[in-house]
Amino acid sequence: MPYEPREHHPAFEEYCEAIFELEEDNLKVIQSRIAERLGVSRAAVSTMIARLSDEGLVKQQSRTIKLTQEGKTLAKAVVRRHRLAERFLTDVLGLNWTDAHHEAGKWEHVISPAVEKAMNRLLEEPTTCPHGNPIPGSSYIEPSMCNLSQMDVGSQFTVMRIREELECTPGLLEFFESVSLMPGFEGKVLHSSPDGATTVNLEGSDVRVEAFAAERILVKAG
Repeated sequence: MPYEPREHHPAFEEYCEAIFELEEDNLKVIQSRIAERLGVSRAAVSTMIARLSDEGLVKQQSRTIKLTQEGKTLAKAVVRRHRLAERFLTDVLGLNWTDAHHEAGKWEHVISPAVEKAMNRLLEEPTTCPHGNPIPGSSYIEPSMCNLSQMDVGSQFTVMRIREELECTPGLLEFFESVSLMPGFEGKVLHSSPDGATTVNLEGSDVRVEAFAAERILVKAG
């Protein structure tokens, strides 16, 4: 069923979504990370966190920012709409990953519960976005996965998930799509460099994945 939290300003939704996704990526949520994720100043984040706190959406424990139960409900609603929109834009309309990600950032604020339900039905109740991240409220069951950087040389793997942090890094979605480093595609680890980069073979081509990405791409062995 679609989430139906009480309505909030889109900026509140953006911040709750960012906090949720940082937590999802197992990152400590502090103001500097929110500022980096949203591309805003630390001062702007400080002001908005105070407003979110007044609205009962977040709480602060020392420097760590946490979503309240209402904040989590709002964040899950926004993330669900975003990831369903990405599915619709890629699977139905044929947009590339980058365009779909940016468009979904707009759609997530305007999709009504009725439209969300219809999209979910049309897409046959997907459990992940195109990048493998779970859709809140779906029947997603997390498989056994590890970081690409943890795979031994010679190991076979299947790409399972591109973490949200990578989606927000300029240029990476285009790169991943161009080399078929996408959920469902299989590869083999060819080389592990001292600098943390991992070279893999995907679809017959050798691809060097820098350490930052290799540490955040989740794969299944075998």
